Amino acid sequence: QFCLVTGIFVSDLLAFPLATESSWRILFSVTIILSVAQIACFPFLVESPRWLLHRDKKSRRARSIIKKLRGLRHDHEIETEVNHFISASHAQSCGDAEERTNSGGAFVAMINDDRMWKLLVCSLILQMAQQLCGINAVFYYSTMFFDGLIENPLIGTAIVGGVNVAATYVALFLMESSNRRTLILWSAGGMLVSCIGLVVCLLGYFDKMASLFFVVTFVSFFEIGLGPIPWLIVAEMFEAKYVATASESVFRLRVAKI
Repeated sequence: QFCLVTGIFVSDLLAFPLATESSWRILFSVTIILSVAQIACFPFLVESPRWLLHRDKKSRRARSIIKKLRGLRHDHEIETEVNHFISASHAQSCGDAEERTNSGGAFVAMINDDRMWKLLVCSLILQMAQQLCGINAVFYYSTMFFDGLIENPLIGTAIVGGVNVAATYVALFLMESSNRRTLILWSAGGMLVSCIGLVVCLLGYFDKMASLFFVVTFVSFFEIGLGPIPWLIVAEMFEAKYVATASESVFRLRVAKI
C-alpha cells in the first residue's frame, strides 16, 4: 500500500513538468519504462522458502534462500528459521487438508464451515466498503474541491497525493500498535464526519479553506483503516489452507466491480 501511494504521488509530481501539450507522451511512457524494468528484474526473484519446505522439508534450496533473505551466517540459525516455517504449516493444518481445499470443492468446503463463510462475508464487505466509501471521488474530483482556493489544479492533486503518502506511513506504525477493529471503526467514523463536512462546503456553508481540511482528514482516515486493512485481512483471518480460495473470491468481487 505504501509503495502504491508513493507511486501515485510521484506521478503527480511528474505531471508538473510533463503535463503539457508537447510532453504528455513522455509522462505516459514512464509506465512502459517501469514495466520493462520490472520484467528485467524477474530472473532475480527467489522462490518462496515456505513453498519449497512444504514440498521437501530437507530442501537445500529453501535453506539457501532463507540464509540470503534473513542475512543469517550460522547453520543453527537457519535451522531455527526452517523449524518456524514447518511449525507454522503444521499449526495451520497445511498437510493433506490443504491439498483437499485447493481442489475444485474448496469454495464449497469453506461455505459449509459456519465460521469460515462468516469470515468470507466480512472480507467481501470490507472490500466493498473500501471501493464504495467515496475515496475515488475525492481523488478524481479533488480539483473541484479546491476551486477558488488553489489556482493550479496540479497543486491540489499533489497535496492530496502527499497527504496520502504521509497518512499511509503513519498507518505502518498504527498497524503494529492497534487492533484491526479499532482502526476500521475510527477510519469509517472519521471518513463519515469528513464527508459530511465536504458536502456542507460544496453547498457553500463553510469557507473554501475548510474543504481543504476535510479532504485531508478524509484521505488520512481512509489510509489508517479502510485503505490497507481489506488487503491484508484475508491472510490474517483465514487458516492457511483457505487463504488462496478466499483471496480468489475477493479478487473476483473486485473484477466484477470493474
